[in-house]
Amino acid sequence: MPALPDRRAFLTQLSRTAAAVALARLAAPVAAQPDGARITDDPFTLGVASGMPRPEGVVLWTRLAPRPLEPDGGLPPVAMKLQWEVADDEHFRKVRQRGEVWTGPQRAHAVHVEVKGLPSGRTYHYRFHCAGASSPVGRTRTAPAEDAEVGLLRVALASCQHYEQGYFTVHREIARQDLDFVLFVGDYLYETSHPQRRLRRHGPRPITLADFRRQHAWYKLDPDLRAAHAAHPWVLTWDDHEVENDYAGDRSPLLPDPQAFLAVRAAAYQAYFEHLPLAPWMAPQGPHMRIHDRYPWGRLAELWTLDARQYRSPQACATAQRPLGGRLAAPCALLGDAQRSMLGGDQERWLHDGLSTCPRQWKLLGQSTQMSPWGVDTPWGRRLYTDGWDGYPAARERLLRGIAQARVRDVVVLGGDVHRHVAADLRVVPNDARSPVVASEFVTSSITSAGLPDYAMGLVRSSNPDLQHARSDERGYVLLSLDARHARAEFRATAHPVLADARLATQAVYVVAAGRAGVQAEHAAALARR
Repeated sequence: MPALPDRRAFLTQLSRTAAAVALARLAAPVAAQPDGARITDDPFTLGVASGMPRPEGVVLWTRLAPRPLEPDGGLPPVAMKLQWEVADDEHFRKVRQRGEVWTGPQRAHAVHVEVKGLPSGRTYHYRFHCAGASSPVGRTRTAPAEDAEVGLLRVALASCQHYEQGYFTVHREIARQDLDFVLFVGDYLYETSHPQRRLRRHGPRPITLADFRRQHAWYKLDPDLRAAHAAHPWVLTWDDHEVENDYAGDRSPLLPDPQAFLAVRAAAYQAYFEHLPLAPWMAPQGPHMRIHDRYPWGRLAELWTLDARQYRSPQACATAQRPLGGRLAAPCALLGDAQRSMLGGDQERWLHDGLSTCPRQWKLLGQSTQMSPWGVDTPWGRRLYTDGWDGYPAARERLLRGIAQARVRDVVVLGGDVHRHVAADLRVVPNDARSPVVASEFVTSSITSAGLPDYAMGLVRSSNPDLQHARSDERGYVLLSLDARHARAEFRATAHPVLADARLATQAVYVVAAGRAGVQAEHAAALARR
């Protein structure tokens, strides 16, 4: 690994020049392909990315798209060949591996290279070549060996980046941070538009595969998002807006016919795969795609990424006006149905077995929303947001009771979706001081998407004593640091809406002490140790 100042200098330079590089390359001529296809504009307008860091390798991504907002990306419908390189240094003086890969129109000329055989726990640089053009240089790293003693893990936890509602300035800071990887837990893009909150515009609501491809390309044209992808490997899971707000399994709030919705879901999943650094074996099969996975990080930590959309039961307490989710509802009988699941039975068992047998210290659950309770008490009784974990209380209790019964320690749930920074205690019986705290939770605010007004957040905080910190007025991300003693969450934040010249500051810092479930403000934890 290069010395820390060199890494930071590289990341800073990468972030500063991303926009200028994109503009300068637009007019660059490109030579003919061997098969006769000719590219007259730069094919790497959407940048490069890496992801899924393993001890032996990573996944590299790019997509050839000289005119990315056109249906075909500006390319003819033929196969095209690329070369890729992975090196120890950004100048490629010591190339570790290189190879060739073909791509074609059936995958929008996207490329997913699963590089294996790299030394573990190392930083690398990579790039692509096609028809005489070279991509920007990306930086990535492999995970430590599974039995390695690791002193520190640093992760940026991020979620919810509505293009129209603000600028991706948060990603500019993420790109400059010294990180092991970015964990993005959902709502990578939005299919919806809110004209009253609009700072900038994107295309119309996506429905077809061409629509979703255009939407992803629109997001990737943002230089700060491209810089964050190029600076660090990413680990991802999804929520609902990548397809449709509040969808549940094969159920849609807008399309009553499940088969019609599954056709939309198939298009959305394919475009999602085509535009992100996911392994080739993860390519969707129609409307089905496995995204849940697990990532060891030496002996220090293991991360499970969970899918809380594809396999979930429909939301409870429906009305004719709101057949699915997205609403505060009075409790109904269906909430008590023990068969209902947020993750689906197979994924629940997979997670339970993995947690019960994990030999690593910190167990991190990367999932899309807030697990701690956040219903509100009113004069007419409690009201619950039925699209979140409050709407699946039996599933939440199974997960947390399983952690307690198996005596699994140092579990930290990581989430997004709700557009607020949260630090919370997790109990088998929520908000009941008689029920022991069995796990801890950190939730990130959004990159740009609007949060709840202050009066609503006041009701949420006063109704839920398990929430030690909850603020929805600012946007940002969580800088998560883990060592043998603590898991530390620094809530980085800036005012809403996020402007192009926004600056972030630390809103709060919370920690979880090793061996002791529950969150504490950092200054309170320091006093307790004296």
